[in-house]
Parts: sequence; C-alpha cells; structure tokens
Amino acid sequence: MQYNTHTQQIANDISNINNDNDNQPVIKNLISINDLTKDEILSILALALQFKNGMVKNTLSGKIIAACFFEASTRTRLSFESAILRLGGRVIGFANNDSTSLAAKGESFIDTMKVISGYADAIILRHPADGAARLASEVCSVPIINAGDGANQHPTQTLLDLFSILETQGQLDEVHLGIMGDLRHSRTVHSLIRAAQLFNMKLYFIAPKFLRVPDEQLLGLKQCGIQYSYHDTANEIIDRLDCLYLTRLQKERFINLPDSPDSSMEYGITMQLLSTAKPNLKILHPLPRQSELPVEIDNTPYAHYFIQAQNGLYVRQALLDILFT
Repeated sequence: MQYNTHTQQIANDISNINNDNDNQPVIKNLISINDLTKDEILSILALALQFKNGMVKNTLSGKIIAACFFEASTRTRLSFESAILRLGGRVIGFANNDSTSLAAKGESFIDTMKVISGYADAIILRHPADGAARLASEVCSVPIINAGDGANQHPTQTLLDLFSILETQGQLDEVHLGIMGDLRHSRTVHSLIRAAQLFNMKLYFIAPKFLRVPDEQLLGLKQCGIQYSYHDTANEIIDRLDCLYLTRLQKERFINLPDSPDSSMEYGITMQLLSTAKPNLKILHPLPRQSELPVEIDNTPYAHYFIQAQNGLYVRQALLDILFT
C-alpha cells in the first residue's frame, strides 16, 4: 500500500471512529505528551532516575507487550524491548511493515490493531501516519503507547529529552532551549515544544522559513505566554543557551517542499560555533544524525546525545512500570 493512500485511510478511519466511541473502554494510554500533567511527567522522571541508579523491578512478570513498528526504528524499538525484558516481561511484534498482513494482504489498520490487542497486554506502536496511535487507542482493548506517529507526536522521546535536560541542568523550569533544524516535520520537536510550555522554557528556533514550526504550535506557545524567537543562525544566540536540540532533515516527510533544500544544510553546528557557548551547554539530538552534527563534537564536554539515547531505556522502564502498577 502506498504511503499517501495509507495515510488517507488512517485519516478517514479516525473521522469515522470519532462518531462511534461511546462504548469504548476507559484505559490508560500515552498518545500525546499532552496526556500527561506536569506532576505526572516529574513522577516519571523521578522513577527513571531510580532505574538509572540501579533499581530492579519485576513489574511485567507474566505480561506480554507487542512492539508494532510499521516504520523503521533503532533506539525507540530496542530501548522499549530492553525495558520490557528488564521488567520481567516478554515481547512480540515486528520491526517493519512489510512483514504484516496489512502490507502484504491488504488488511485494514483497524483490523490489524484489534487482532494484535487480543495477543498482548499493551501495544507500543510506531506508524508513518499522523493520528495512527490515537486511532489504535480507540479500537484496542489494551493500552497503547505512541512510539511516533508520522510528523505528529513522539511523547516517550520527549520524556527522555526532559530527563536529559534535567540531569544536565538540574532543573527544567526556565531553561533556555535552542531547537535547530527541521522543525516542521520533526515529531520529536513537536512533542518537546508542547512539554516546554509546562516548564516555562525560553525557546529559540533556528530553521529556514520552509522548515519552521507549524502555526498551530506557535499559537499554543502564545496562549501559554511562552517566550520564543526565530533565528537564521545559531551564532546569534549560542551564548544564551543551556541546551541545543538538533534534528536531521526529515526528507521522508517532505511534501510540496524542495527535494534538495541546500539552503537548510547550513543548519548544523561546528567547533567554531561552540567556542562562544556557555560552559553548561549540552547538545541533544534524537538521532540518527546527518551532517548537522559532526562526529568531532562527540569528544567535547557539550555532547550529551549518546547518554540521551541511553536514557530512553530508563524512562521507558519508568513509564511501563507506572502503567502496570
């Protein structure tokens, strides 16, 4: 099934299901970072720290978790699977869409998810279509955890991003956060911006005009009174930042945009740029990286992205522990 056709199917299914959800069971899901309050986020981060410090629990003993990845993943899938195993659970699922009946035999997404929900105690779902996780939560009888849906949301990535900011800065409130790169298509950015509103962060957006944050997200920032500004280069504000969050170009999601946006390739960092950075600056990146993050940065005290990726294990352990406690 072609990507655009598949995306349209999900959109139509969401529209239809919204008119028939009175009898759906009330279950706990994590579809958007907006599903969590500030206190709930802090509770997850506090528990994640305990896991990082060596706490061992067997919360998922006797539980089977389905990891359903209709889109490629390395860090999210493996950290979730590791978290499940470390909590005493078992994992079923798949790592790509090609091996499913949806792709090979034309089964509908709704039917696929209903069937899987009968095999597992929870479903971790990644899908290329915006809204797929929300739709799955409407039709499944078990909790759904959104592991990234299109260019929409990636709430567990945001939790580990917040954990990484907290452990490097000692606080989340009023942190000066720069976000650079493809801000239009990056689901990690979209979720992080929403979370930043809870902690009154000062946001600095660094991106070409055609890759800037969608208008609806800017409206949310304005309504919450969050300070933000746009910048053509990081040179203008590097000396103000506590954290700089980089993203790669999401070329797989480009629609009606230049195929080779050469002007955006300058939106990366260099050793020269870091010469004026604050001593406490930490560079974050959801990975995988491209030319925006040179390998020479890896050995500087500013690099925190590999530790950030490892933090995904502890945060996802914490989330699963809370979900099943």
